This record gives sequence, C-alpha cells and structure tokens, in this order.
Amino acid sequence: MLIKRREFLKVSSLAAASLMMPNFLKAMTLDDALEPNQKILVVLQFTGGNDGLNTIIPSKNDIYFRERNSIAIKDSLQLNDETGINPALSYFKELFDNGELSVMNNVGYPDPDKSHFRSMDIWHSASRSDEFLETGWLGRFLDEECYRCEHPTQALEVDDMLSLALKGENNKAFAFKDPKRLYQTSQEKYFKSLYDHHHDDETVSYLYQTLGSTINNADYIFEKSKSKKTEQTYPNSQLGKDFKTVASLIKSDINTQVYYLSVGSFDTHVNQNDRQKKLFSDINEAIKSFVTDLKSNGIFENVLLMTFSEFGRRVAQNVSNGTDHGTANQMFFISGGLKKKGLLNALPDLQKLNEGDLIYTEDFRKVYATVLKNWLKADSSKVLGWKNGVYDFI
Repeated sequence: MLIKRREFLKVSSLAAASLMMPNFLKAMTLDDALEPNQKILVVLQFTGGNDGLNTIIPSKNDIYFRERNSIAIKDSLQLNDETGINPALSYFKELFDNGELSVMNNVGYPDPDKSHFRSMDIWHSASRSDEFLETGWLGRFLDEECYRCEHPTQALEVDDMLSLALKGENNKAFAFKDPKRLYQTSQEKYFKSLYDHHHDDETVSYLYQTLGSTINNADYIFEKSKSKKTEQTYPNSQLGKDFKTVASLIKSDINTQVYYLSVGSFDTHVNQNDRQKKLFSDINEAIKSFVTDLKSNGIFENVLLMTFSEFGRRVAQNVSNGTDHGTANQMFFISGGLKKKGLLNALPDLQKLNEGDLIYTEDFRKVYATVLKNWLKADSSKVLGWKNGVYDFI
C-alpha cells in the first residue's frame, strides 16, 4: 500500500498527539496503576506573565498604591495585617485559612528574560538564562525514572500540543485535549485500516508504529476517564472541563503521576484589572470544584497542585491601565499534604528595584528540586543538576 501525501499528513497529525520516542513504541502492554498513596503532581501554567503584585497584594505598602494609582487592588481579602489576595480568588483565601495553601513569593532566576517565549522555555527546561536546553524538567524526570515510566501515560498534558516541560531525551508525556475526541479520532476506519498495512520506508514505518501506540493509548485514557465519573459539578469554562478530566483520571486506576494544564493569556498591557478578574474567576471556580472533588474521594492529601507564570509585571502601571513585562512572581501550592502553610517568605521589597523591576529572592529551580525530591521522590540533582538544597514546605 502506497501512502499519499495527504494520507501522510493525516497520520502525522494523529501521531503528533503522542509525541513518543521509539523505545515507547515497543511497550504496548499498559502499566499497572499507581501504588496506593503515591503522590500526584498537577501543574497549572499561568500563560502570558501574570501580575503577581495584584495577586498577592502588599495592602499596606504606600509604594504599591503610588505606583499603581488606578489599578491597585483596594478591596483585597486579608491574609494577614500586611498582605491580601485578589478578591476574585476568594476560594484561595479559604484554602489559606484552612492550611491547605502555601505561597512562595518573589520567585525568579538570575538575569531574567522578558520575552514570553524565551522565559517560558527557561521555566520549562529549568535552564540558566544563558543556557538553551531541548528537554524539560518533567521530561527529564521521566527519563530518570524510566523504570517506573515504561508507558507514556505516566505524565499527561491536557492540551493539543506537548509543552517543552514534558519532553525528555528518551521519554515524553502524552498530550490530548479531550479523551473522547482523541478516542473517536483514533477509531476512525481510515486510521485503523492504515495501521494494518506495513510500509518499508523508515519514516513512514515510524509513523505507523506511533499511530498504533496512539490508538492503544487513546483507548486506555478514554476508558479510564469514564471509569470513575464525578458527581461534582464543574464550571462550564475550558479550565473547568480540563480539571474535570484530570479529576476523573486521578480517581481511576490510571498509571499517571503528573498532569499539566494551562490557562491564559495574562499578558495584561491594557485594562489589566478586568482581564485578570475574569481569568482569576475562572481559576477560582475550577479549582474549587477540583479540590472539593478530591476531598470527597479522600485523595486530597496525595495531590499537589502547583502554579507558575513565566514572569511577573513591572511595579509601575503603564498609561493603558495595564502593566508591562517584569521579572519575579509568586507560586501557589495547594494540597492536603502540605508541611508548611500560608506565606512561606516575605513579599517583594518595593524599595529595592532593578530599573523598575522586582529583584528575585527565590530561584524557581530550588522549587522544582523540592517538588521532585520531596513529593515525587526523584533524584532532583540528576534531573536538574541542582545541588543547592530544597525547601521543606512539602
């Protein structure tokens, strides 16, 4: 059977959903479920550079209100005498009060880059700002922990394309947007028939094999997503649907330890407050449903939800009632298994700036090392090359 160019493109498109290396293609038998009480990581990416100063708010700082005379948040929900949280994140305030949320302030890296693409690559790869890596920190986790990851569903991204963060040298995660849609596509007679025909061309043969593995994985993910249907109501937003998918998979006996989601864009150069309020409201309601779902099933202690954004914003507002690309930012950690709760460190010092930008105090690679070592029980020094210690909040 000769493959035509149009057919080749169709096969390539479906195969791209899995983004797997050849060693994965030999493993057509599915892994067993995770061990009981094994920890699960859920990463939520705030794409576009969220404004951290209007998220965790220095509510008694005169510099903040002076530099943001029209966009400063004046009705924040107080976390302590000096600090508030954006009112659109009311459920985060509840989690904070319950000891189920930790905040690491002023996270960044040396010589920060203000390009969305470059800074996101740095966060995804856990590289230095002058270093260019083709693998991501979670992808290298899959490489290092390959004895536990013989199948690509060990890590899943709810998206149409796989992020750099989940690409290893030898192992990669599996990306999909909707289990049912992926399954339906994989079951089309065209693809089933195409896979049954061998082709000697090396490139096309690789695509056939990848297609076969993708069909297998699509069936596996779809069946697991249906096995533990939730009774929890989720918002009808895209993020709400994504979290519902993740919750259904966590509650099944799928072998997945890492989930990755994204929301945005937070690139708020103009009319920031309205845009950020809408995004925060979506995030707040989706996470409220997600945590409620986990709690009702007794698994909240074994799941860690971590958020990050590629950079923060400048301290002073611009003339368009927005903020421009900045540097350091905060990270949220939500779980029933936190060792330390609340604000883990001080807010950024607004008196000490670098040409109008915050000066980071916490390196994001130390946060990653903490998650890898203390939560995922991996060798963080091998995955990251990071040997400068870890935090103790998890």
